[in-house]
Amino acid sequence: MSDTGVDGLLFVLSEPGDVPLEEFHHWYDTDHGPARLRVPGIHGGERYRAADDRTPGWLAVYPLRSAALSTPEYAVARQRSAYEQTVVDRLATLDRRVYTLVDTTGTAAPGPPPLLLTVAMTSRVPDGLDAWYREEHLPLLQVVPGWRRTTRYRLTDGAAQAGLAVHEIDGPEVFGTAEYARALSTSRRSAVMADVVDRDRRLFAHHRTLRP
Repeated sequence: MSDTGVDGLLFVLSEPGDVPLEEFHHWYDTDHGPARLRVPGIHGGERYRAADDRTPGWLAVYPLRSAALSTPEYAVARQRSAYEQTVVDRLATLDRRVYTLVDTTGTAAPGPPPLLLTVAMTSRVPDGLDAWYREEHLPLLQVVPGWRRTTRYRLTDGAAQAGLAVHEIDGPEVFGTAEYARALSTSRRSAVMADVVDRDRRLFAHHRTLRP
């Protein structure tokens, strides 16, 4: 990630609400998303749909250089047209979060990951949570067949848990493996989770790659 200067993530959850699904996708794919991709320092965008029957049902992720969000170009991209404002006013959810990179473990797939498992947590003992991830949890996940890469972030803007782990995986079959069961059943994990005060686990399937 350092080769491209990517050090952050724009993470946007949305739910159409009163916007018809066809209009919602047209707005996101031809207007809202492309406007962000034209900002220097935003390195692509992917859209995902919920694979866990929960809402919000849609996620867009944009890896970026954090400085990109302070540029005049991004300020222009955030200026809503009259039409876009009518769309936003009808959405049930538009939850925008900004994260800074903590670390990356593993190797990315050749294309967009088919599934994203996102786990956001706030702990009473953040150093303990971080140490568990680095020393035990991530090494165990890396031996799970079909587990590609995990990128961890710290929240810098938005209303959400303090930390986010984005796991890139090949398919839902990983959750039925003995290796995955082992990663979730250690005594250290149980001790760390006892200090977690807020946790949100979501699963998303790839929907579309955004284009400028």
